[in-house]
Formats: sequence, structure tokens, C-alpha cells
Amino acid sequence: MTVLAREIMTPSIKAVPQSWTMERLARFLTDNEITGSPVTDESGEIVGIATLKDITEFRWNATRNEMDNRLTAEEEQEARRLRMAIFEEMGKVPVEVRDIMTPIVLSVDERTPVKEIADIMMREHLHRIFVTNDDKITGIITTYDMLKLISDTALTERCATTR
Repeated sequence: MTVLAREIMTPSIKAVPQSWTMERLARFLTDNEITGSPVTDESGEIVGIATLKDITEFRWNATRNEMDNRLTAEEEQEARRLRMAIFEEMGKVPVEVRDIMTPIVLSVDERTPVKEIADIMMREHLHRIFVTNDDKITGIITTYDMLKLISDTALTERCATTR
């Protein structure tokens, strides 16, 4: 018997509003010991996902030093000074979750076989995917949830059997 999404999904989803600051998101993820969270709009609809990776990439892109070999030493120094000035000004305006989130929401139906979910997650390089029933999000499957398939002998046996 095939194992379905609803059998391994985590039904409780901790979502964050898109208006939260990046710092508040970081605290939320850390406090809840999770690496990502769905993002909701003002009406509570999920509009994206924000992860620790999004925070890291934003910080790295804001501070990295791109060296362009076509610039003279003086031009490189001026470009670096301008980047630092812009970054300092950006720090005065809070960066919101909507500014760093991934606006793509991938999902599978509760009746989707886990083999198909694993294929999607591998192909799209996902660490989490939403689970839906009648187009309403009812849960989330993370890489941790997929590990249940290996640690639970009964689930492992069911996955090995094809129908």
C-alpha cells in the first residue's frame, strides 16, 4: 500500500506575515527551531516562503565586495565606499519578509504518493513542500518528515511495495 502525503505531513504550520522585519523572522525561526516558514498576506493567504537561507543570501549580497577587473584602484575604492554608504542607509529602513521571501508556493495534494513528492523535492531542490486538500493548505512536508520513511520500518516496507 502506497504511503501518501497526509500520512507523513506535519499538520501544524507556523506562518509569518509578510510585513514582519527580517530580524523578527530570524528570531521566530530560531525560537521555533525551524529553518523556514510560509509567508502570509494581510488576508492570511500563503504568498511565499522565507528561510534562513533567504536571510543569509540577503545579508551576503548586501555586503559582498564585487571586484571588477576593469576598474582602476581608485574606482574600486569609490565603488566600495558607495556600497557601504548604501548598506548603512538600508540598515536604517527595516527589511521586511516580503523583500526576501521566495514568492513561489509549491504544493502537493494530501493523496500524493511520497515517491512522487520525493521526486519533486529532489528535482526542485526543495527542503519543504506544502500539502493541500481542496486547494487549502493542510500541512507541510519537510526533509525531516521524509526521513520518517527511513526510520519507520512499516512505512519503509510500504514504500518499497509498488501497486
